[in-house]
Amino acid sequence: MTDLPSRRLLLVHAHPDDESINNGATMARYAAEGAQVTLVTCTLGERGEVIPPALAHLTGAALGAHRLRELTAAMAELGVTDFRRLGGDGRYADSGMMGLPDNDDPACFWQADVDEAAGHLLRVIQEVRPQVLVTYDPDGGYGHPDHIQAHRVAMRAVELAADAGCAPAKVYWNRVPRTAGEDAFARLRRELPRLPFREAAALADVPGVVDDERITAEIDGGDAYTAAKAAAMAAHATQIEVHGDFFALSNELAQPVFRTEYYELVRGERGETGVLPAGGGDRASGRETDLFAGIAGIAEEAS
Repeated sequence: MTDLPSRRLLLVHAHPDDESINNGATMARYAAEGAQVTLVTCTLGERGEVIPPALAHLTGAALGAHRLRELTAAMAELGVTDFRRLGGDGRYADSGMMGLPDNDDPACFWQADVDEAAGHLLRVIQEVRPQVLVTYDPDGGYGHPDHIQAHRVAMRAVELAADAGCAPAKVYWNRVPRTAGEDAFARLRRELPRLPFREAAALADVPGVVDDERITAEIDGGDAYTAAKAAAMAAHATQIEVHGDFFALSNELAQPVFRTEYYELVRGERGETGVLPAGGGDRASGRETDLFAGIAGIAEEAS
């Protein structure tokens, strides 16, 4: 692939909708700034629970096809044009929640050979040459088998890419700092009487919550990129109901839409970190505010 943008970001996710919930503002920001943003989704989410009654008939392959259309609409909201399925559409099936018989389906992602699946991702890395890769932690954020497997495949692909001389310079895991989560849920509880959701989720329901000191980078979506994130989440209508700054999954438990997205650097060197704005603010001193910070040879494309 020739004429690549100087900044290239690869995100590896388990199902359609995970990318918008976790990284929608980040993806929108970098796409708007001219970076190459590539999303690899490992399954089509064929076993997801459907929220709207009018779509409740969708199951299996039909649901997967519908969720792919939702993903296409979500990427349009984020300005992302390069989004792929690992190994091609339908190569790996949704594994269902942990402990269910679905996990034993030979076609599901949980049963995939990690090296084989990582080989598919390696080919994307060799084509796109991302300097930054984002994925889940070893628990997949909250223990879903497809999220755990996405972590394993992504990290193995990074190893293979290192052997091939094309490894990303930096690898981040999706995170939420505990204090930011506590603040967001306190605001949610105040707003809950005015929301259409039956009750609030708990902070423990949010994937990737860790102590604040684990956070090494944060991307503030501001108004524009947060709005794009919310619109992308709403495009995943089978899975997400969005109302203002809050949303719910099929359990109908309200959660906040995080306008700032947080990361833990697990491979590579930290770059220049942000500083506290005059008069204070939410930006934590010592955290990167650009995932590409410190990578040599990158031309600034942001306005």
